[in-house]
Amino acid sequence: MSDDDKNGRVPDLPDDAHFSDEELESALAQFEREFNDDSDAVAKATSKAEADSDAFAADGDDIASSGNAAADDGDSVAKGAERALSFDDELEGLIGNRAKAAIISTGLAAADLLAAFCQMADISAHCLADERGAVAILHNLDGDAPENAARDLTQMITGMPVVLCVNRAAKLTATLYMAGEPGREFAPPLVLSSTPAAVEDLMLGVSTIDDLRDQGEHLIDTADFDHDKAMQVISDHTKFGRGGSTIE
Repeated sequence: MSDDDKNGRVPDLPDDAHFSDEELESALAQFEREFNDDSDAVAKATSKAEADSDAFAADGDDIASSGNAAADDGDSVAKGAERALSFDDELEGLIGNRAKAAIISTGLAAADLLAAFCQMADISAHCLADERGAVAILHNLDGDAPENAARDLTQMITGMPVVLCVNRAAKLTATLYMAGEPGREFAPPLVLSSTPAAVEDLMLGVSTIDDLRDQGEHLIDTADFDHDKAMQVISDHTKFGRGGSTIE
């Protein structure tokens, strides 16, 4: 066994390494087996959603935003135009046809790996790393698109559980998905308390993607990935060897 294998590190791949569709399927299959072999996989996802519940405190005063009375006329016009353009989205949100925000919380360590999997599953999102698991901030919020994204991601990697959190029609929901099927529902504060504070603010409608960037959060956009780049990222997180491969 090599030092890399002993230490659990991913060995460097040669620059001309070819990662074929067959190898990708093999890697995903092995990844699924690792999750399925771990009897605690769903328990870990559940405890992740339920951990640190005392850390979440909903305070309406904290999420109230104040206008800037000193804004110049140009800013006022721009804001007025923005409000007019977003009126339809707000209306759709109020009647439940469009979510205000939606995230998929995972147990994956790396944001680029989550972004690669999202690209392979045709999911458009910004991905953010966190020590408790990478989060995908979904772009498509129309209808049941968030639920479809959670279904598609967990169908592609059938052994990986995720938690979908959606803010729709002024109501937050949090649902465990595995193998394409919805399961247990959680109290949303429990889920949000185990995500980065910036994500919690976004889900509550206090901040936007641009605000997250301004706060210095490193976001990875799936729009920057094509099929080949996604496969390369997966290969970078994959350790090949006898008996198959593992994705880290």
